[in-house]
Amino acid sequence: MDTSSNGKDGFDDIDPENWDDEGMYSSDEDADTMYMSLDDLGEASLTNFCKKASSSFFKQYGLISHQINSYNSFVREGIKRVFDNIGEITVNPGYDPSKKVEGGWRYASVIFGKFELERPMFWTGEKFQADGGKDYIKLLPRHARLQKMTYSARLKVETRLQIYTLEKVISDKFKTGKSEYIDRTILSDETTDVIIGRIPVMVKSDICWMSQAEKGDCEFDHGGYFIVKGAEKVFIAQEQICLNRLWISSERFWRVAYRSEFRKRRLHVKLAENPKVENIRGGEKVISVYFAFVEVPIWILFFALGVSSDKEVVELIDCSTDDGCISNILFASIHDADEKCDGFRRGGKALEHIDHLIKQSKFPPSESAAEYIETYLFPSLSRNKQKARFLGYMVKCLLQAFLGRRKCDNRDDLRNRRLECASELLERELRVLMKQAEWRMVKAMQRDLYGNRDLQGIEHYLDASIVTNGLNRAFSIGAWEHPYKRSNKVSGVSANLRRTNPLQSTCDMRRTRQHVAYTGKVGDARYPHPSHWGKVCFLSTPDGENCGLVKNIAATGLVSCSISKKGLPDILVKCGMEKLVSDTCTSLGGKDKVFVDGDWVGVCADSLSFVQELRRNRRKKRISSQVEIKRDVQNSEVRIFCDAGRILRPLLVVENLKKTKLLKGDEFSFETLLDKGIIELIGPEEEEDCRAAWGIKFLFEDKGKDAVKYTHCELDMSFLLGISCGIIPFANHDHAKRVLYQAQKHSGQAFGYSSTNPNIRVDTLSHQMYYPQRPLFRSVISDCLGKPGYPLGRNQILPKVEFFSGQNCIVAVNVHLGYNQEDSLVMSRASLERGMFRTEHFRSYKAEVDNQESSENRRNFNDTVKFGKIQSKIGRADNLDDDGFPYIGANLQSGDIIIGRCAESGADHSVKLRHTEKGMVQKVVLSANDDGKNFAVVSLRQVRSPCLGDKFSSMHGQKGVIGHLESQENFPFTKQGIVPDIVINPHSFPNRQTPGQLLEAALGKGIACGGSLKYATPFSTPSVESITEQLHRAGFSRWGNERVYNGRTGEMIRTLLFMGPTFYQRLDHMSEDRYKFRNTGPVLPLTRQPVLDKKRFGGIRFGEMERECLIAHGASANLHERLFTLSDASQMHVCRKCQNIANVILRTVPGGKKIRGPYCRFCESGEEIVKVNVPYGAKLLCQELFSMGISLRFDTKLC
Repeated sequence: MDTSSNGKDGFDDIDPENWDDEGMYSSDEDADTMYMSLDDLGEASLTNFCKKASSSFFKQYGLISHQINSYNSFVREGIKRVFDNIGEITVNPGYDPSKKVEGGWRYASVIFGKFELERPMFWTGEKFQADGGKDYIKLLPRHARLQKMTYSARLKVETRLQIYTLEKVISDKFKTGKSEYIDRTILSDETTDVIIGRIPVMVKSDICWMSQAEKGDCEFDHGGYFIVKGAEKVFIAQEQICLNRLWISSERFWRVAYRSEFRKRRLHVKLAENPKVENIRGGEKVISVYFAFVEVPIWILFFALGVSSDKEVVELIDCSTDDGCISNILFASIHDADEKCDGFRRGGKALEHIDHLIKQSKFPPSESAAEYIETYLFPSLSRNKQKARFLGYMVKCLLQAFLGRRKCDNRDDLRNRRLECASELLERELRVLMKQAEWRMVKAMQRDLYGNRDLQGIEHYLDASIVTNGLNRAFSIGAWEHPYKRSNKVSGVSANLRRTNPLQSTCDMRRTRQHVAYTGKVGDARYPHPSHWGKVCFLSTPDGENCGLVKNIAATGLVSCSISKKGLPDILVKCGMEKLVSDTCTSLGGKDKVFVDGDWVGVCADSLSFVQELRRNRRKKRISSQVEIKRDVQNSEVRIFCDAGRILRPLLVVENLKKTKLLKGDEFSFETLLDKGIIELIGPEEEEDCRAAWGIKFLFEDKGKDAVKYTHCELDMSFLLGISCGIIPFANHDHAKRVLYQAQKHSGQAFGYSSTNPNIRVDTLSHQMYYPQRPLFRSVISDCLGKPGYPLGRNQILPKVEFFSGQNCIVAVNVHLGYNQEDSLVMSRASLERGMFRTEHFRSYKAEVDNQESSENRRNFNDTVKFGKIQSKIGRADNLDDDGFPYIGANLQSGDIIIGRCAESGADHSVKLRHTEKGMVQKVVLSANDDGKNFAVVSLRQVRSPCLGDKFSSMHGQKGVIGHLESQENFPFTKQGIVPDIVINPHSFPNRQTPGQLLEAALGKGIACGGSLKYATPFSTPSVESITEQLHRAGFSRWGNERVYNGRTGEMIRTLLFMGPTFYQRLDHMSEDRYKFRNTGPVLPLTRQPVLDKKRFGGIRFGEMERECLIAHGASANLHERLFTLSDASQMHVCRKCQNIANVILRTVPGGKKIRGPYCRFCESGEEIVKVNVPYGAKLLCQELFSMGISLRFDTKLC
């Protein structure tokens, strides 16, 4: 799989002067295809081409290319940006007068230069080096998993350290312009390579060892994740608001915002209320601008940027003054500026006024107003006159939106959002960690800059553990830096990669997450938006509080990478653009504006021809295929985007479909299709200009006068869905809720074959099915993701079998003795004994001890813990060897010791098998991690056949548990002798609205009989008539019903039963993991009620609803036993005289003798005291109320 991003080198190697205007293809090829029509190609030929093109797309990009490409971009460019932004670090001395020497104060300067991110290596240790071994050896992903280490690489940076002093030097003012200046005297200048820290490495990225390996550890592993402390971590793409465009909003007040990641660059132009203006009708609103932490009238800022007259400002705004509303707003804005700064049009008074306001702000910057505007106001524009033009454009957008001529931006529209992947997240986190390391380095160097100390090497002050531990901590807890709130953390950015089956792992790496302030009320954020079409799956979302906020990228969704814009302006000029002028006098009326990533770069006279030429060059690969081009006719704008985080998707170009005849052979790459312009990648904004057909067949319909002229065409309609949705057969026939259940829940809980390298993995919990099968039906997505060259498959293609976790079962729809009512299933005991749905479960137990070096450094040697066998009091140690580990194949039961540990003092630190856990020892791993600790992992294996209470599901959300295991001889059978494996209740289908399962069974029966209809792809499924005809040709009833005979009596059943093969999955909800039993056990010390957790041998909650059920049944004795005897039975004494609680105390009776017994302090008597049975919780409540001064009275009666 080639995960390289298209056009990642940008436009560096393109020379516009050497363009061949005739195109990339020869005149002979153009002549061959010029007069060809779609009818000459044929619908079947184009449909077959779409499947081949889809296969080539997945072959080149795969399913997780956005993760790997983003990390590669971080390695190439992100780390460099971090160190470039740091710049020169100046370290001042502490200025302690008592430590000043004759040479004056010493200063230090630190500059970071080139960096190098090495490949993952592992330090072998001093003992290994002494024996003649290598200092560093390769660290592979499998080593990091087994040894619970972090798969990371060292970041080495070239660092220049200068030590100097400052002196005042007197100079000739006529020559230099200054009478004196500060000169540096260099005392020392050193350049060394310093280790900044270790950066986690993404598996299968460019710097990973597995990217060059001929064969990986696992066939199902495509990389895209990190290994931190032995755990596999994956980034969840974060949806953030796009900062590369203006934001028009009407919330609270009308405003247009120029947003940036840095606060100093943000600017807001708003339409504010101005009740002071009374003499201007309709002038109750004025335009003001918020910039540099102050609010300034817009007219003053225009004149501060060099505009000379009011007329020039109105021309820059470029709004028709014929509209009275606009004129009134402009007049009111001028009046407001005159009131706040009289005479701002003369000289530099406008700039002085802004400078005065900035200096009076709460946190005034060190720069002057002119420097601040030059540096932070629209930094992409170099001259003030260009900045004034852009400011006028912002005012025009605001006025048009206020008058209803321009739409406000929708935050849920994908064109206004960007996905942040590994590059952006790691770069932001590394920038914050480097700030911490810089602060600590400066503080440490200040102490050594005094004259009586010698400054050491830079590696002595730069703490590499800050970056290493900081990144590991961020991966472990999932909290990362907020994109623009520096002091805040964002949770849910990284998560554990789930490995139940390969489909679940792939979907985890294609997830996106949208963060909202409060998940309870988020407006339209949860609903699908029209811009999600083909880019985000509208069904793959969890239920609950994250519904609609966590989404999955569609099957052909591709996240763009950052493209270098070097050389792009020359290409745009070649296509017909005029560069933006540097004055404010030139009129741009009638010309369309051209924006590149939100920056105004020029204008064009004919936007239609400009955009057509630009797209034509993109289809000829003169421009990167990931560049998005949008022509906005209504607003007279052309917007071009080259930034990262846009979701693109491939579409067929209808006018270039005739070039498919020029493709030689059946094997062609997706890059070839992009080069020839047959397919292009379309973004969310450019798609608004496209008219896309839903499939090839729509191109051959409606050829009359009013025929729709399509510009693009979908590769397949199932690509609108995510991977987990697109493989569901007949998904378009099922209720959306059931498809969501299968895509988001059941597909991730189904047992399959999670990996092909289980022998070199020690996962905490893993599952494996003995006989996994692929379904009988086919789908376009599974075929396009499959392996070519398979001799037994259809068209020599083996579908993506690892995405299907289950088995094909003969399912009958019938009521069987009432055991399958509601969600229950009846299964054949003989089928289970033959191995149907038999699975193997592995659970690993881990224990750590200190190594020998750490043990020797301990003050108390008796506290040292080591592995070893000890006669433990907490469990049985019969299966342990002398080293403290069980032998391979040992059969452990609940309560056994699985890892023996003991201290030198004899204390027992053994690890006991969990409650209700059992199994046979599969493997024992003994190793050491990068924290310097020895650890042991023991894996238990347990074979499980389905039993009562286990949960199963079809691919249509028809979940159910086993209610009865029936013998095969008691099941109904057909005249061919076929006995069903599963019997499902017929009421399941109308209630849950899943006719897709019936169609799957009917189609599967036809496929099993050799039928030619095999595809059940959503939105392009065969018709019901075709399926029934295929069944009829095979000799069955058209509707799948069959004559069956009673297995108990042998009589023919009059009712026909619907029966057919259906793909079923065994889910990760088994009764063996759920059952709990307890007689007595640990209780809470406060309430004396049983603890809650099953792992702590706790009890089962008996709530209010359960209590009501027992009352309805009249089982009062059982209720008393549950809520009292087995819970917190207790006794207390009550005085029958005063009806208060009596205490048991030690008191003196007449005669001097002391007795212990109940005594009432109120009555001062020990008579008429009775003992009553009460729950301890009630007794505790009485005592707590008594401490508050509230006394309860108890009326007791003899029962």
